[in-house]
Amino acid sequence: MASQKLTEYERKRLENIKRNEEMVAALKIHSTAATLSAATKRQSTKTYKVSPVKKPKAETPIVIRRSLRTRGMPPDSKGLADDFCENFDKTPKSVSPLKPQWPHVLGPITMKDAFSGDEIESNQVLVGKILSIAKKTQVDVSCNEEFNGVKDIKDEIFSEKTTLGSCKSEGSESPVKEVFDENLIGKRKSGKCVVKNEHLDGLVKIEKKDSWLESLDLKPENVARVMPGRIMAVKFFPSSSMRMIAAGNKFGNIAFWNVDSQDEKEDDIYLYHPHSGPISGILIQQYAMSKIYSSGYDGFIRLMDAEKESFELVHSCDDIVYSLSQQPNNSASLYFGKGCGGLNVWDIRTGNSSKNWMLHGDRINTISFNSQNSNIMATCSTDGTACIWDLRSMSTHKPKTLRTVSHNRAVHSAYFSPSGSSLATTSFNNNVGIISGANFEDTSMIYHNNCTGRWISSFRGIWGWDDSYIFIGNMKRGVDVISPAQRRTVMTLQSPEMSAIPCRFDAHPYEVGMLASATSGGQVYLWTPC
Repeated sequence: MASQKLTEYERKRLENIKRNEEMVAALKIHSTAATLSAATKRQSTKTYKVSPVKKPKAETPIVIRRSLRTRGMPPDSKGLADDFCENFDKTPKSVSPLKPQWPHVLGPITMKDAFSGDEIESNQVLVGKILSIAKKTQVDVSCNEEFNGVKDIKDEIFSEKTTLGSCKSEGSESPVKEVFDENLIGKRKSGKCVVKNEHLDGLVKIEKKDSWLESLDLKPENVARVMPGRIMAVKFFPSSSMRMIAAGNKFGNIAFWNVDSQDEKEDDIYLYHPHSGPISGILIQQYAMSKIYSSGYDGFIRLMDAEKESFELVHSCDDIVYSLSQQPNNSASLYFGKGCGGLNVWDIRTGNSSKNWMLHGDRINTISFNSQNSNIMATCSTDGTACIWDLRSMSTHKPKTLRTVSHNRAVHSAYFSPSGSSLATTSFNNNVGIISGANFEDTSMIYHNNCTGRWISSFRGIWGWDDSYIFIGNMKRGVDVISPAQRRTVMTLQSPEMSAIPCRFDAHPYEVGMLASATSGGQVYLWTPC
């Protein structure tokens, strides 16, 4: 059957449809809509993976209760026993269920047993990466020592031809650093401290402070939920070859996040459970990154040895360990606060306690050492005080402080600045204290809202990469930047990617502007300069 001829109306309709399709194709509306739809899709946040453990169901027999009447038996006329009322009074009306607790393991725990991930092969991947970082760091140390030896020989030859004072490098000097006297008592010596921008120095040179600070950004790929629950401690690996972060939570877990992981199939978050209580401190050895110390509320201090692939037990006690620290360039001793104000010095070589003091009336929250003089130590406590001590003059009974700063409420942190010339405290009385001066005689308080409540970890302000800024959490999901010189908050870092309140911080020792912040929901945010 021949096709019928189109009417004028149908022919006009088809022409309009064809013209509209050509117009849409010319404007590229469909391709533009597809591009916008792909761009608006939110990138999935990285998260940890836990192996599912299915609990076996207990098979209990089904018992059908039948009364005496239905069974055709006469009623029991004996009644209640004579001692029924007496026994009823002794029975507790309500029994609160006990919270499940992890068993205390008084000995080493293998990393495989402590691993909480879904793939046990990931444990070997982490061990290999940590050992590679440690090996590279040892090579850098040996090369640095050889370079310094050659440099010393050249300096001796050069000194024979020219005087020492005739050659100065103004570009390598920092006007804000000053030299301390040996005891930190009396007048500070005049002079300038050279700040080297080298691999293994504790100080990093900053040329433009405002530019890098304003360029800090939080990218979606630098956001990860590394563990469940509240994060109590966060720490960078002291390495410039690989960006890796360690964090501990209130359940006794320690997570490692390899930020530089590019393989989508490979896990970049590794979760372990070496403690049975909240993690109170993490220490990563600068020159031996394969050895990582951790302390917890379970009273244990453990050493994660990547070479042995185990969590070794270093120390155990009945008291809670609230804080953990080490002197700069001294890996033979551990300083930790335990119980109600006690400070213990543990000798790793002998495995014994070398010194023990009662410094505060309540728990010690942080322990910090001066970078210019490691014998100068600062502690803060829930008793409302922050104290500066000289380890060389501390007596066994009733040691005297060099300086005591009193707050009305608990002091949650006290950290020395990178130059050692100032001390920053964070207290629950909504103040950030700055203690400075030749003998730390000058004290100033900067207002900051530090009332976090019971569900959020307490704020602990940390110094950046010099004495210019202090970074601390903000209750409006931001990071406040405080200037000690201006005595105020100069700016707040905020991002749509930050969905929780940051509480604990750590600054990368070798990368200026790289700041890690942790929350009470297990997230870690990594701020980097653009």
